[in-house]
Amino acid sequence: MTCYIDYGNLMHRAMRGLIQEVLADVAENGLPGAHHFFITFDTTHPGAELAGWLRARYPSEMTVVMQHWYEGLEVGDDGFGVTLNFGDAPERLFVPYDAIRTFVDPSVEFGLRFDTQESDEDDEDDDTPAPNPHDGGEVVSLDKFRK
Repeated sequence: MTCYIDYGNLMHRAMRGLIQEVLADVAENGLPGAHHFFITFDTTHPGAELAGWLRARYPSEMTVVMQHWYEGLEVGDDGFGVTLNFGDAPERLFVPYDAIRTFVDPSVEFGLRFDTQESDEDDEDDDTPAPNPHDGGEVVSLDKFRK
């Protein structure tokens, strides 16, 4: 049992839930208006699934755009799958929510950034000392994503 509240991890889980909810709505109803997404994810994440040639081209991270052409968007509890077009070569991807580093919808100047990629399982086995709440912390402002 931890002796502190891990607000950072709780916030990341909530933000990933928001992404899941948005993508589920898009899967059901399509992208509304001018909305579109830039999603950057960690291609080394063990749950990320992408073609070998894409993994070779993007060995650490990749940014995909969901805008004009995408198909087969399937949203699950752990991540989403989608087919995107890479230079007239449709490829299926599966992106775990844990692998997402940034999620941006520039049409409404909205963005999320995940600075750490910790999973819930890591927290249970973490033997590092709890941070002292009096040592300060980082305040994250969503204003930096607004113009």
